Amino acid sequence: MTVTPLGIPRRLLEFTLDGDSARVPEGATILDACRAAGKDVPTLCEGDTLRPKNACRVCVVEVEGARTLVPACSRRAEPGMVVRTDTERARHSRRIVLELLASSVDLSTTPRVAEWIKEYEAKPDRFGPDAARLNDSPKVDNDLYVRDYAKCILCYKCVDACGDQWQNSFAISVTGRGFDARIAVEHDAPLTDSACVYCGNCIEVCPTGALSPRSEFDRRAAGTWDESAQTRTTTVCAYCGVGCGLTLHVQDNEIVKVTSPHDNPVTHGNLCIKGRFGYQHVQNRG
Repeated sequence: MTVTPLGIPRRLLEFTLDGDSARVPEGATILDACRAAGKDVPTLCEGDTLRPKNACRVCVVEVEGARTLVPACSRRAEPGMVVRTDTERARHSRRIVLELLASSVDLSTTPRVAEWIKEYEAKPDRFGPDAARLNDSPKVDNDLYVRDYAKCILCYKCVDACGDQWQNSFAISVTGRGFDARIAVEHDAPLTDSACVYCGNCIEVCPTGALSPRSEFDRRAAGTWDESAQTRTTTVCAYCGVGCGLTLHVQDNEIVKVTSPHDNPVTHGNLCIKGRFGYQHVQNRG
């Protein structure tokens, strides 16, 4: 008989969420409570495999007694707390953030942003044609993945994934200040001359498509990338005995991308270079 460990039970705490009583486990965030209640609070920098960075500020909510709006992704729920997620103040803040982001970077490959811009009536064009904008050209310096920093919102998720939260390679960090801040490797060298080990875990957590597999980038450039036509099959990586879970994204009978399920107890969404990029031999029909 298989015995499933239950772990240490967590005490439930109760607070008020948009006028209704909400009960969540101790340690849960306001965003966790919102999702459990079916409330759609937008977020870009939050990820289920990393510690909250609260960098994008799109998920801000109003907490009674707090002087400022608080990020729902990192603020933990407290007993008796009174939270309002859809006040005019919160909506105004989200609208401004979306306008600033959309006016300065390319969000065309960011999931749901167009929907949120419409919902919050954001008008990125109101800053005019002279608004400062990132127009960096994509960095295509290797065969595995592309860095298109014109789409980067500086959420730092890639830095965390490459650093002490997962890979511990510390190949990338932030350089520059203010509007000139960029994600870069040491001395802004080509990726091939850096400490990068090409695990691609930075790609996995990127919310905007600023980092993407070369296969996806090339297909998008050719106009042949079509997620609606792709199937996903989860399997186990055969390169070693660790047992990492792989999800194969297949289009036109070819593997176009490999990811890993975030709820996999072995990988938690992370892979090595072989698991993420070493699939070409499967479809070599020569």
